[in-house]
Amino acid sequence: MVVKQKKIPLRTSLASNKQFPKKELLRIAYNKEGEISIDPTGKAHGRGAYIGFSIEEAEMAKAKKVFNRAFSTDISEEFYNELIDYVTHQVGRRELADKVYSADLAPDYD
Repeated sequence: MVVKQKKIPLRTSLASNKQFPKKELLRIAYNKEGEISIDPTGKAHGRGAYIGFSIEEAEMAKAKKVFNRAFSTDISEEFYNELIDYVTHQVGRRELADKVYSADLAPDYD
């Protein structure tokens, strides 16, 4: 019996134009009311555009104003700054979650 390999959905980052697995990207949603939002779940209503989940990608997106082109509208500088802050925070959280501390390095309170 042959087990089928599940396909990993790939998306292209607007900032770097590189393909990544969908789970490694951050989705930005633009809905019919003209509202743009960061979509961490990837399930918000509206049209979506992706950037890589790194500080460099977020800064590149701001420099190139990629969402202005993707959604054919004027996106405020404030949104791009909020995006960079969000990505910086989430990257920091991921790095903390990946750290492993040794019990040998813990202070001895006895």
